[in-house]
Amino acid sequence: MSTQQFSPEDLKAALPTGLLSFPVTDFDAAGDFDEKGYRARLEWLAPYGTATLFAAGGTGEFFSLTPREYSDVVRTAIAGSGGQVPIVAGAGYGTRTAIEYAKEAERLGAAGILLMPPYLTETSQAGLRAHIAAVCKATSLGVIVYNRANCKVSAATLQAVADECPNLIGFKDGVGDIEAMVSVYNGLGDRLTYLGGLPTAEVYAAAYLAMGVPTYSSAVFNFIPRTAMEFYKAVTTGDTATVDRLLRDFFFPYLKIRNRQPGYAVSIVKAGASIVGRGAGPVRAPISDLTDAELEQLRPLVEALGPQ
Repeated sequence: MSTQQFSPEDLKAALPTGLLSFPVTDFDAAGDFDEKGYRARLEWLAPYGTATLFAAGGTGEFFSLTPREYSDVVRTAIAGSGGQVPIVAGAGYGTRTAIEYAKEAERLGAAGILLMPPYLTETSQAGLRAHIAAVCKATSLGVIVYNRANCKVSAATLQAVADECPNLIGFKDGVGDIEAMVSVYNGLGDRLTYLGGLPTAEVYAAAYLAMGVPTYSSAVFNFIPRTAMEFYKAVTTGDTATVDRLLRDFFFPYLKIRNRQPGYAVSIVKAGASIVGRGAGPVRAPISDLTDAELEQLRPLVEALGPQ
């Protein structure tokens, strides 16, 4: 079995060094996991040189995978990495279930855990503290907490868990509350590494970089990897002309399509993959695919970017 030799501190150091890849999970026409297609996707994207790959994350439809499929996805990603790129695996739902996923990811040889929001229920800060700490204590892997939906974690809660759990290494923000983000960064500083995690994170990348968030998860990297890397380089080097051009010509028109339906943040990525000849199959219910008309509206935006 392939393994990832990354300590929590190794992973923490690797994360901010480049763009973060969140590959879609390939499904066949029957909706089953397509291991061959997924492996080919990772091989296609690998030469572009992202810092870390997140298998079975939000863009990878973690929420729709069976436990067996989850293991297959994570195992395939680790085997394909050759130990060179850290593989972070999603974990989520209730606390005990999240622990089982974290332990399985560690057994398979992953480098870290992205702790997704808990399933359904409303949460208190005390409950979130107990939830995150329990998952951290159940694994030796580095854990990144995903601040989103019903897992909006205060700076005080994060500090308490960080004091208790050395392997809490990261904070991925998917909320976009600037005041809260500044509070977290000012409170914890370099104790954690910080990741941008809003849907289509490129739109917020420059603002987040100014707040101390050096990198972000790129869903569009799945189908326009050259452009995604061009945009990341432009943001991190202060090339505002390129940033503004790509926002105007691609990302803002892209958002108009993505925002039409809940769940389209994943659906539009799979649509983009099909346009460039790297189709990953349909999304799984309860989210839905783009309509044919929406796919044709997306096509010229993608094709105008040129070969990837």
